[in-house]
Amino acid sequence: MKHSAFNLNGQNQKIESRIVVALERISEAFRVLLWNESKENALSPIQIQILIFVYFHSSEKCKIGYLANEFNMTKATVSDSVKVLLSKNLATKEIDPTDTRSYSLTLTAEGKKIAEKASFFASSIEEPIEKLTQAQKETMLNGLLKLIYDLNKSGIITIQRMCFTCVNYQLENGIHYCKLLKSRLAESELRVDCPEHELI
Repeated sequence: MKHSAFNLNGQNQKIESRIVVALERISEAFRVLLWNESKENALSPIQIQILIFVYFHSSEKCKIGYLANEFNMTKATVSDSVKVLLSKNLATKEIDPTDTRSYSLTLTAEGKKIAEKASFFASSIEEPIEKLTQAQKETMLNGLLKLIYDLNKSGIITIQRMCFTCVNYQLENGIHYCKLLKSRLAESELRVDCPEHELI
């Protein structure tokens, strides 16, 4: 019989359950910080996330379909959020010349200003991580990357642009290697979101 990670009797006997609960607490912190940022700008949390994503990613990743997959939402939900950003003059449409029905989202000067400021919403979570030792950081990063990879493989998380899902990544005898960079990668150099990512 399966036991819930939130059942205290089982939780205190199983480290996996305690890790799940710890991750849930951290996700709650993200939600609170993101909500505070969105309230400050009279936007929804997803609208803030879209602004930040578009600010840091290339135009081919800033289409409605890609954004829907990125945030695990329907195209209709993302489209509604995008309409608000367009109406508030925070974003504009960049029509695809090869397909006039398709467009990428680009940010206006005001949209960039809000996105840049909002992109620091999680800095209060980054600060305590900086206090960890290098070995602790590397262990945490590697464990989280493996967790994200498995969640991606099971279909819970959709798009991933990390080393483990890239055609250029190799792991041999415990050594990480990037064929694109033609170099070894230290544990601390493994990427969660790589601009050169090519899906396997």
